[in-house]
Amino acid sequence: MMLANGGAVPVTAQDRLPPAPYAYEQLRDPAKEARAKALMDELRCLVCQGQSIADSDAPLAGDMRHEVRSKIAAGESPEAIKKWLVARYGNWVSYDPPFDAATAFLWLGPFLFLLLGGWLAFGRFRRGEDDAAEGGA
Repeated sequence: MMLANGGAVPVTAQDRLPPAPYAYEQLRDPAKEARAKALMDELRCLVCQGQSIADSDAPLAGDMRHEVRSKIAAGESPEAIKKWLVARYGNWVSYDPPFDAATAFLWLGPFLFLLLGGWLAFGRFRRGEDDAAEGGA
């Protein structure tokens, strides 16, 4: 019997969990669905870390999408939902973290590196002018 199927192994992996009943749900009101989608685009998937919860296939992202849609359907504002998710998961869930002591380098780092690069470039150009002046004299 083993030779009949050639000892083939299933090619696709199977998920042990059944698909979530809300995996493909959408709100019936297009305006509410648009608000939910806009909010989901602003929230980072905690599993994928590089995708929003709107784009992620992770089960946790599906749960977060369901929570967002449920709260939008209940009439909560996107700002209140975002605050609730940040309180639950931390600032990491937001693509736009607030400025505080923990995120100061995140916000100021690019400016510091720009200043450092400008200072190094200015010093290099100035040294080049000094070398040219000494060589020509």
